[in-house]
Amino acid sequence: MSDSRVVIYADGACKGNPGPGGWGALIERSGQYEELYGGETATTNNRMELMAVIRALESLPAGQSIDLYTDSQYVQKGMSEWIHGWKRRGWKTADKQPVKNVDLWQRLESAALAHAVAWHWVKGHAGHPGNERADALANLGIDCLEA
Repeated sequence: MSDSRVVIYADGACKGNPGPGGWGALIERSGQYEELYGGETATTNNRMELMAVIRALESLPAGQSIDLYTDSQYVQKGMSEWIHGWKRRGWKTADKQPVKNVDLWQRLESAALAHAVAWHWVKGHAGHPGNERADALANLGIDCLEA
């Protein structure tokens, strides 16, 4: 793994749920910042939260040590707690239902396995600069759909 840590702030947004959605990520490495964003016309907030993290991780060369911050407990708990049981049960929940967004969870797992990721939850809309910028990028992803 790389010696220098990468910091990622990732967020998703949706106008309506489902509805048009956007994802955004702020990546800091070696004192440099990179911003990523995009959107989809018909999606959900949870899918955009996942996509923000996926796109950020996939943009980096393998072997990075990453502190990843998200205001989505769905993403943070999903990757640090729930995924192990889902996989053990063949991508089923504890009540034997199919895991929602399994396509993105599997893509996220693959992207995360290429790195050493520490998953952190941060309270959304609480004035945290990195999270606020990721939120703005996610909304920019939606705005670009409407342009």
